[in-house]
Amino acid sequence: MTIISLHTLPGLLASGDRLLGLDVGDKTLGLAISDSAFRVASPLETLRRVKFTKDAEALRRVIKDRQVGGLVIGLPVNMDGSEGPRCESVRQFAANLEQIAGITLPMAFWDERLSTAAVQRVLIDEADMTRKRRAQVVDKMAAAYILQGALDALG
Repeated sequence: MTIISLHTLPGLLASGDRLLGLDVGDKTLGLAISDSAFRVASPLETLRRVKFTKDAEALRRVIKDRQVGGLVIGLPVNMDGSEGPRCESVRQFAANLEQIAGITLPMAFWDERLSTAAVQRVLIDEADMTRKRRAQVVDKMAAAYILQGALDALG
């Protein structure tokens, strides 16, 4: 599998390539995109998960349309730093992207502890969003939070 260290990722990309951040959930995939200078992460969209082949097809389309050269995938590590069933599920999703879907871009994991909780707090406290509206945007915002954390670590 093409999982690499985050700090190795930029050196493997072509000029102008961008990173795609993924918040992998059971029902949705939150997507965020970086700028080509790897400074800013922007929420992109939330994909409702259906079947893996359909999910991978949608990801391939985004990768092609947005000049994506690498993936940063949120890894839901437990608060004590251990990895549980959710981490195994995300790792399997990443392996399937390569082995089943043929997406061979370099991939790096980023610890996403508390990303959804942090985004929920911002959406409630600062954006004053309704529960329904938060449900529509939280996954892509969490993906942006994950990707921004990775970009900040690179900077």
